[in-house]
Amino acid sequence: MIRICPSILNANFDDLPNEILRVAKSADLIHLDVMDNIFVPNFTFDFDRANEIIESSALPIDVHLMVEKADLAGPKYAASAAVSVTIHFEATENVAKTLAAIRENGTRAGLAIKPNTSIEVVKPFLHLIDILLVMTVEPGFGGQSFMKEMMPKVATARSWLRSNGFSDTWLQVDGGVSEDTIAIASEAGADTFVAGSAVYKAPNPADMVLKLRNLAKDAHPS
Repeated sequence: MIRICPSILNANFDDLPNEILRVAKSADLIHLDVMDNIFVPNFTFDFDRANEIIESSALPIDVHLMVEKADLAGPKYAASAAVSVTIHFEATENVAKTLAAIRENGTRAGLAIKPNTSIEVVKPFLHLIDILLVMTVEPGFGGQSFMKEMMPKVATARSWLRSNGFSDTWLQVDGGVSEDTIAIASEAGADTFVAGSAVYKAPNPADMVLKLRNLAKDAHPS
């Protein structure tokens, strides 16, 4: 199944409920980037503001924590109404414990890795994750160029998930996903796509979501 998750990092922060409604009929989830200006050089939302967005959203929220001390933040966000919470391997002291704590709330647990982090680090945690996120840009800002060199990581991850009986785990890519790049990621094995600029800078965001979905479906290996 192909999932398209518009990132509101590129939406109008002053009118987020309506920005979400613009894609509500065509998108699967809304990707909410939480940045603390420590783990990444940018700040988006604190917990209270993020929780307001989660509570008011017309679509399920997929939280991506780009914050230090993810061991504390992960379970806190999992207790909200978010359907999934993804932590970064690089920002988490006890990855297994934190993933388990997120799952205890009935929330999907995700593990993300930055471009310079080896895919090998996620292998011990495959049984604990519901989402594996391979960053295809350096985290922190929207509008960056897609890093094609991350596709071997995606292909390796897909192979591991399939061979270890975790085919239901979502394989997500985030960063530079557009109508020019989504097929490449889908062909490598990704099934869940975060798209920010491509969606919210399009004349019709809902139509762009549909276009991205079709491109990903056509390229995805059977």
